[in-house]
Amino acid sequence: MNTRTLISSTVGALFVAITSTSALAQTDTSRTTAAPQDSAANAKLAGADRQFVERAASGGMTEVEMGKVAQQKAANDQVKQFAARMVQDHTMANEELKQLAQSKGVAIPPVASKDHHGGKDKLSKLSGAEFDRQYMAHMVSDHRKTVAEFKKASESAKDGEVKAFASKTLPKLQEHLAQAQSINDSVKSTAR
Repeated sequence: MNTRTLISSTVGALFVAITSTSALAQTDTSRTTAAPQDSAANAKLAGADRQFVERAASGGMTEVEMGKVAQQKAANDQVKQFAARMVQDHTMANEELKQLAQSKGVAIPPVASKDHHGGKDKLSKLSGAEFDRQYMAHMVSDHRKTVAEFKKASESAKDGEVKAFASKTLPKLQEHLAQAQSINDSVKSTAR
């Protein structure tokens, strides 16, 4: 097939697609009326609910990134196991949150926000026992904040699906916090 024939075929196919789409748009009024309702539903996820989804997504991505770093740099086996759990649990929660966000018209960036990168950058420069202490201290601090945010969303989110996600995820985050506190106490005591 020569280039002209290929171009003609492509142009012809595009013309058919465009005219077909135009004809469908003119005859299918239910699609025309459904679009504003969809965007109106998406617009309902605003304010605190939208901010919660965005912060939770960024925080979850950071947990996965930091967990991967910890799996490589940690000296303590408990810290490495905790990091592996962070990668696994937060990857699953991130996927669920991503689907929820998409259904609500919230765009989730592919990487964590700059607010969450500071801790990761600092930890990346450490290794061994010092890494373990800093990583676990960060995990305790971070999970305290995260548990508080998820608790608040589970009680006061206006969107039912956002509220359900926060309620479902909260017990796992509370487990993470308890485990992080225990390991943090352990790695602090071995430093003495």
